[in-house]
Amino acid sequence: MKNKNIQFKKIEEKFFFAMMRLATFSILFGLLFILGTILWNGLPNLSWEMISQKPQGGFYMGGSGGILNAICGSLYLGIGATFFGLILSIPIVIWLNIYANQYSRNAVIVRSALDMLWGIPSIVFGAFGFLLMLTLGLKASLLAGIVTLTLLILPIMIRSMDEVIKLIPKELTEATLSLGATRWELAIKVILRKALPGIVTATLLGFGRAIGDAAAVMFTAGFTDNIPEKITDPVASLPLSIFFQLASPFETVRGRAYAAALVLTIIILVISILSRVITAKYQKYSR
Repeated sequence: MKNKNIQFKKIEEKFFFAMMRLATFSILFGLLFILGTILWNGLPNLSWEMISQKPQGGFYMGGSGGILNAICGSLYLGIGATFFGLILSIPIVIWLNIYANQYSRNAVIVRSALDMLWGIPSIVFGAFGFLLMLTLGLKASLLAGIVTLTLLILPIMIRSMDEVIKLIPKELTEATLSLGATRWELAIKVILRKALPGIVTATLLGFGRAIGDAAAVMFTAGFTDNIPEKITDPVASLPLSIFFQLASPFETVRGRAYAAALVLTIIILVISILSRVITAKYQKYSR
């Protein structure tokens, strides 16, 4: 009987190990397939003209020009939303972990609300931003796009930072307070310094989400062939540029869409690598 139990456990272990390998292989295969498709279709259509020029007349019908307006617009939207998201995230995270009891009713309600907002589709944020624009009498612009994307990435940044700070040993907090430090000094000089790598990662994660989202800016940022000069000007973005080009009946334009997707993928890849490099560089501050 004992031998049968041992044999059954070995079979069970092999089965779940095989399932884990299958899941890992499936994820890697899907990732490589997506990257391969983008490279295969986008690389032949990628050129210096494509990334250094704005669209010319008839660009979406096979004319000359490039996607410089969409590249700059995506960077403007992503940087702006991440900047305001960071300014709003840090005070909320400090309140959740320093001033409010971690398991208090208010903290639980705030975390539950953020988790719910995290799961809301981005098109809902876009609809809310559009309604806000109508209420305030605003037009589709860079400002409206930044506000909408800030609301979109705010739950992501707050909860990511929150989980990192919750990993800091409670004994460190108690020891700091016992030495006479105020809660504000604890937050600025100890907690934020200890959680710096996680804060950087959360910030870049929010930027990556903001720069790659299409639904949230579809009704709020508008679209233009020009690079915005004022915050009230409409702005293009790479996801919308890809969407419009893929909808074209011209094969040349659809090829450019894959080239634009390749540019967006490279930007996201750079962000991911930068996140790891910065996290490793500032890891010493968390020791």
